Amino acid sequence: MAPGYRGLPAALVLCAAAWSCAAGPVLERDQPFRVPPGWAHTGRVEPGHDVQLTFALRQRGLRRLARLVEAVSDPRSSRYGQYLSLERVRDLVQPSTATLMVVLKWLQEHGVETCTSVATLDFLECRMPASTAERILPGAEFHQYVKGQQSIVRSPRPYAVPPELAEHLDFVGGLHRFPAERKMVSRAWVKKELEQHHAGRAAFHLGVTPSILRQRYNMTKGDIGLLPNNSQACAQFLEQYFHQADVAEFMKLFGSSFSHRTQVDRVVGHQGKGKAGLEASLDVEYIMSTGANISTWVFSNAGRHESQEPFLAWLLLLSNMSSLPWVHSVSYGDDEDSLSVAYMERVNVEFMKAAARGLTILFASGACWCWYRRWCWCDDGAGCRRVRSGNHTFRPSFPASSPYVTTVGGTTFKNPFLVTSEVTDYISGGGFSNVFPMPQYQATAVGQFLCSTPKLPPSSYYNSSGRAYPDLAALSDNYWVVTNRIPLPWVSGTSASTPVVGGMVALVNDRRLQRGLAPLGFLNPALYQLREQGHDDALYDVTQGCHVSCLDGAVQGQGFCAGPGWDPVTGCGSPNFPRLLQALLTGAPRGRQQ
Repeated sequence: MAPGYRGLPAALVLCAAAWSCAAGPVLERDQPFRVPPGWAHTGRVEPGHDVQLTFALRQRGLRRLARLVEAVSDPRSSRYGQYLSLERVRDLVQPSTATLMVVLKWLQEHGVETCTSVATLDFLECRMPASTAERILPGAEFHQYVKGQQSIVRSPRPYAVPPELAEHLDFVGGLHRFPAERKMVSRAWVKKELEQHHAGRAAFHLGVTPSILRQRYNMTKGDIGLLPNNSQACAQFLEQYFHQADVAEFMKLFGSSFSHRTQVDRVVGHQGKGKAGLEASLDVEYIMSTGANISTWVFSNAGRHESQEPFLAWLLLLSNMSSLPWVHSVSYGDDEDSLSVAYMERVNVEFMKAAARGLTILFASGACWCWYRRWCWCDDGAGCRRVRSGNHTFRPSFPASSPYVTTVGGTTFKNPFLVTSEVTDYISGGGFSNVFPMPQYQATAVGQFLCSTPKLPPSSYYNSSGRAYPDLAALSDNYWVVTNRIPLPWVSGTSASTPVVGGMVALVNDRRLQRGLAPLGFLNPALYQLREQGHDDALYDVTQGCHVSCLDGAVQGQGFCAGPGWDPVTGCGSPNFPRLLQALLTGAPRGRQQ
């Protein structure tokens, strides 16, 4: 193998040839370039400044992959649970020999020698001077942006590739997208809703802890993991880190009613030594509470290189590791309209690859997460945007809108002082994708909602034929979290409900593995079949409450509302764990990995 090209067949690497650098098609023409608030432009980088780019090579076999995912994820299929190994996924989707040779020749001709591939051969990470990157990607111009101690390098201008490359690349990562961040806003802007839900007494709420969750969702002290070959994971981004000492302190304070672990078993990536992040602490502590005594991993993707995209780096890890936890909980998202369609479609394929391997990927539905019932960190736009006509539309979140992930919304107790039924948490995200069509597995449930709900927002605000989310929900309001050894109350958001559901799914996997069954894998087909199979009691139907949206004259801050069955704020409902476990163990054929 030629030096500098790791993970690629040697015969391909040695086939370098002369290549043109004429400007051709602009990739990701629809990718907006927006500098988020707080980032300052410091100027263009020096020609020799090192940049790292990720080349997404065009894949093969995507229609076959989609059919396979449908077969292995549908409990009614004879192939249910017969997941693929990473090697089999590679054989299915790896780029053609022509694509690999064309891209490698192009890079080698321009002196790009430091590259690494992934196991599936469909991503190539390369480091090079900025001057080289600007030469091979006409139009690109690399500038530096800083925010506090953080520094990233991006191109504010669109990039093109030579005409001969256009059919071989989906996109190039590390040029435009800033890490998705949430802005802080006061919760006073929804004060009316707050008072309506909590009657002005929210400050006295003692808060959600693992014991409260286990009481609400009917989990007993025996509902803990038992098998050593089962695992679950969280992913953290944007310099968000957890501390092992916080996990131990949290379990000491709140874990006395059930057996548990006090340490994360494995960290993949860079684990910083600075202050713990509130969101990272929340994710880890609560997936380890509902998924108690199950081995837990943390994927830490801070984006250590200035031109690296942290979320993309996590996806590459999934394509490069043959042994992974079966369940992944991710509290991360961006607005669909802030990303190129090519990027979202390719990321969607990465989720298909994960589904083919039997992985369950859960994402928070978006909107906000809050602390101390006053300050909220929200995705930009708060679920609303103004279009060119001057009118408003709702703003779907991605990856929450991907049809190959399970998206988790948020609820709150109807009575804030008691373990009661749940209503919608008005900061929960949800809606309909403007990019991905509605998948067949949810068409009946969503159709019933659209036909039966008494009040819908104006049709111009959403795409009723798009992928609808969330898929289910859990409590997302008033959590206790330990961060930097300090217990903090009143932490809220779907960043809380997602790991709670993730831990329950991992626990169902534990029981399935005990019976010799395959893990659940991509959950949605089974989830939407529960009611039609008579398992109505597997999920608590949440039928009250609305989430917030555009503050305009047409909708006046109100988005979608909950109702019987599926709805765009709480999905199919929240888990009734023993019934859900029973439903997901019934009649499932034994799976095997191919």
